[in-house]
Amino acid sequence: MNTNTTNPPVPKAADQSAVPSGYRRTEVGVIPYDWEVKPLGQCLSRPPRYGINAAAVPFDEALHTYVRITDISEDGRFVPAPKVSVAHPHANGYLLDDGDLVFARTGASVGKSYCYEPNDGALVFAGFLIQITPNANQLRPGFLKQYVQTGAYWDWVATMSARSGQPGINGKEYGTLLLPLPPTTEEQDAIAEALSDVDGLIEALEKLIAKKRAIKQAAIQQLITGNTRLPGFSSQWEPTTLGELATFLSGGTPSRSNDEFWNGDIPWISATSLRCFEICRSDSNVTEEAVAAGSKMAPVGSTLMLVRGSALHKEILCGLVTKPVCFNQDVKALVPHPRVVPIFLTTVIRGRAEDFLKLVSSAGNTAGVLDTKLLKAFEINLPSSDEQAAIAQVLSDMDAEIESLERRRDKTQKIKQGMMQQLLTGRVRLVDAEATI
Repeated sequence: MNTNTTNPPVPKAADQSAVPSGYRRTEVGVIPYDWEVKPLGQCLSRPPRYGINAAAVPFDEALHTYVRITDISEDGRFVPAPKVSVAHPHANGYLLDDGDLVFARTGASVGKSYCYEPNDGALVFAGFLIQITPNANQLRPGFLKQYVQTGAYWDWVATMSARSGQPGINGKEYGTLLLPLPPTTEEQDAIAEALSDVDGLIEALEKLIAKKRAIKQAAIQQLITGNTRLPGFSSQWEPTTLGELATFLSGGTPSRSNDEFWNGDIPWISATSLRCFEICRSDSNVTEEAVAAGSKMAPVGSTLMLVRGSALHKEILCGLVTKPVCFNQDVKALVPHPRVVPIFLTTVIRGRAEDFLKLVSSAGNTAGVLDTKLLKAFEINLPSSDEQAAIAQVLSDMDAEIESLERRRDKTQKIKQGMMQQLLTGRVRLVDAEATI
């Protein structure tokens, strides 16, 4: 490993066009001459340490909060759902300190990391996590936190964890991770701060999106029940049932042995497609021959609803059809009658999910079934068509606002990825390079 910065080697002629002036090629890519490449193990104040092997218990304010692999988000935040505690006589010995990071050491989440934030409260780290404590005189925790979100880091994780049948990286192996390091901790701090500012913007957008979603959900509950009326509407709502509002169509699966029925242009919908409410896209498509042979089509404006499957023990899956699709036997198509605004019917089903879940449990089945007779008898109060459309428009406007915020968040995330590529390789310097020599 070459870390000489006073007399940098002259690049070979073949490399001169690929390596800018003032930069050099290293094991971690092209970096400035005054940067170093060091293994993580040489930048720590103590050896990597494994967490405590103890079971989680329900959250108790009298006990320490537990952090496990599942409590860490993909972007390195502590997001427990729900928060849990640990009851162990030696738990105090596994409390995280300011500047500590923990890394997942095994399983599908290997490589995932979290940099301890004191605002998260006192945290004890679990046995499938490895505690890494950077020596702040060599490696700033904030800099390391950002580096282990890069594509270069995840490429290293994939290579390292693939050496065994079960994905895993132990403490010694984490110590071999090569880091491109600026010559001063001040430059590390500047890079970490710039990227952290973008993280703050992304987190603020995510909180705003969550707030807007909660507001929309509350609005749905108020508007579809008539507890809140929109201006200009005062007429009585009509008590009715789903069976009186829609025609129910049953689905089916074309023969898998007939190649003429598959790989066509017509989306074929199952629980997987409904889960994401993307019912105009599917991993499986059928052909017009399948339709001619009897496969049911759901017309535009109908609501597809899952009526059979284990998912029904915890959620109601449905979606509005915006172009003709076929669907399997686990799904029903509810084709609304003329007096029903299609999107209003879909909204009512989503908004009253808890009531539909009660129908599943009341049937006393374990497989998860929404009985058609119970569905048709499900009671709904129906406003006029004009009020249905107005309610749908209000909720659509809320969706548009949320989608706009999501696009802004996604764009900011892409901007951060570009910043990481530039800052963590030294292609863009935030500190005067001459002042660091």
